Amino acid sequence: MEDSDQQWLTAGQRLAWLDMVRVLTVLPAALDAQLDRDAGLSFFEYHVLSMLSETSGRSLRMSRLAQLTSSSLSRLSNVVKRLEGRGLLRRDPDPADRRASFAVLTDAGMAAVERAAPGHVAVVRGLVVDVLDPDRLRCLHAAHQQILAGLDPTARTRPEWID
Repeated sequence: MEDSDQQWLTAGQRLAWLDMVRVLTVLPAALDAQLDRDAGLSFFEYHVLSMLSETSGRSLRMSRLAQLTSSSLSRLSNVVKRLEGRGLLRRDPDPADRRASFAVLTDAGMAAVERAAPGHVAVVRGLVVDVLDPDRLRCLHAAHQQILAGLDPTARTRPEWID
C-alpha cells in the first residue's frame, strides 16, 4: 500500500484519540493508587473480587471470570493464586470437568470488597462520574457502547447481571 492511500487522522480525530490514550493510561494508575493505599489491592485484584461478589454463590468458572475481566487465563491464574494466599478466594474443581475450576469468593474476600468499595466509588465519582453533567455521562456511555460493539461484538465481557 502506498503512503498516499493511508487515511491519516484529522487534527480533531488525532486530539480525540490522544485524549482517550491519556485517559486509558492515567485513570488505571489513579485507581490502582487509591485501591493500594486504602485496601492493599490493585485495580485488577479488586475487579476480580468484585465480579465474584456480584454473582450468585460468589463463584465463577475461571474461564468466565477471565472473560469478564478481559484477562488471559494465565494472568488471572497468577492473580487468583495471590488472592488465595491472602485468603480472599479459593479455587474449587469443577465436578463436571476436572480440567476446569471455579474461583470462589471467601467471606474474607467479600469483607475486603465491602471495605474497598466506598473509597473506590468515591474515586470513580471524583474522577469520572461527577465531573460530567448527566447529558455528557449518557454520551460517554453511548460512545463506550459503540466502541464495545466493535471490540466485543458478542458481549462476552458483559456481566449477565447488568441490565
